[in-house]
Amino acid sequence: MTTSFQAAELALLREDLAYHQARVLLLVAATAAEPGHNRKLDGLTKLAKLDFLLRYPALATQVLDALGSDDPRLHLNDEERREPTAVEAPMTRYKYGPWDDRYYAIIGALVGRGLLRYTRGRKGSVALVATAAGREMADEMARSSAWSEIADRSQAIAQASIGLTGNALKELIYQRLADLMDRPHRQVIR
Repeated sequence: MTTSFQAAELALLREDLAYHQARVLLLVAATAAEPGHNRKLDGLTKLAKLDFLLRYPALATQVLDALGSDDPRLHLNDEERREPTAVEAPMTRYKYGPWDDRYYAIIGALVGRGLLRYTRGRKGSVALVATAAGREMADEMARSSAWSEIADRSQAIAQASIGLTGNALKELIYQRLADLMDRPHRQVIR
């Protein structure tokens, strides 16, 4: 028997996972749309680092040389500039940089729903691409008021990270955000 509290918790969990799935779909679609990324998002390390920059957009300008803080696609407001780590969905510090333990469930759900598919990545890694249905959904979301800012940020980050591997992004994050990354593993990045 499910209590009303348990039902509410399950509803929140579904809503939370749906938000993360939508954001990851937009990011993968934007990255794979860029020819400079070989039409795919190559590897989970790259996904995590690009997603970090998407979730913490004011920090993206410190990591990616091709992004300026005045880039209108980032939609940065004064609060985000003042407190760049006060974000809605923080990540944790992990061995190889920022990480979110939900990635496996998020990617599995998107692949299972036919919105993403796996493809061969560099050096045997797994890469992701949006399917036709995934691209269509991402395009619809990008046109909606609820998701247009995330779509714009995804596109800006995808374009600014052309030519960078997941490992190169990790190194830039550690180098340029050293004070923020100097924390124990599993600590929330705030």
